[in-house]
Amino acid sequence: MIAYRDAMPGDGEALAAMARAAFTDTFGHLYPPADLNAFLDEAFGPEGLPAQIGHADFTIRLATEDDAIIGFAKIGPVGFPGEWPEDAVELYQLYVASSHLGAGVGPVLMDWAIATARARGAGELILSVYVDNHRAKAFYARYGFVDVGRYDFPVGGTIDEDRIMRLSL
Repeated sequence: MIAYRDAMPGDGEALAAMARAAFTDTFGHLYPPADLNAFLDEAFGPEGLPAQIGHADFTIRLATEDDAIIGFAKIGPVGFPGEWPEDAVELYQLYVASSHLGAGVGPVLMDWAIATARARGAGELILSVYVDNHRAKAFYARYGFVDVGRYDFPVGGTIDEDRIMRLSL
């Protein structure tokens, strides 16, 4: 049975391992190993995702099954360059383990992200998605997100084209 709860400090190592695996399963084939490893170490190393658990700026929701983390969503202040409304919130990550794609985890986490952003008084939810991640782009479009521009997303020394998408809340 899949359960949902907020991340706690003791979840850091398991959350980082799940995030590394999900990113690698989805995108690992796109990058030279050195670029992939540099990104994974920065994003999901001890100073990355695990350090954001319990941080006042971020909220992380977990999906678990048999006490294993199978998905998560993280929201916080908008980190993209440019001018954004003060009340905007960013959905930094919404990851689901490849073993649980299609099991309904993504929609539950997205519903949580939208509800939590609204509860904080946000007027917009902002995210970025890899330009060729058609599955994710279609998922976000079903929620009403619209493409508002390009974002250069660094993975080590590789720069990917991401699309910034916005949902008016």
